[in-house]
Amino acid sequence: MDDTVRCWLVERSIDDRDLIVLVYATTDGEYALQKELAAAVMHQRRMSTTAAIDVSKDDLSPVSEDLQEQYASEATKMAETHDPDEEI
Repeated sequence: MDDTVRCWLVERSIDDRDLIVLVYATTDGEYALQKELAAAVMHQRRMSTTAAIDVSKDDLSPVSEDLQEQYASEATKMAETHDPDEEI
């Protein structure tokens, strides 16, 4: 049994603490993973942001109903127009 789910980038922002906030969601918009990464560390390690990541089901959180449609739309659009490993 596979316990990972492919999630697609639906949000990217930088907060007031200079953290890059990435949100990856399932194409149905029901589950998401939020990652916070220090911008300086990403730059120093030359880390890139990809269109999709595979996430353990245990690491996913339910998405609030008011964001599900938006996340589903964004994730589906990303899945249709980008390869999973494509840098965004």
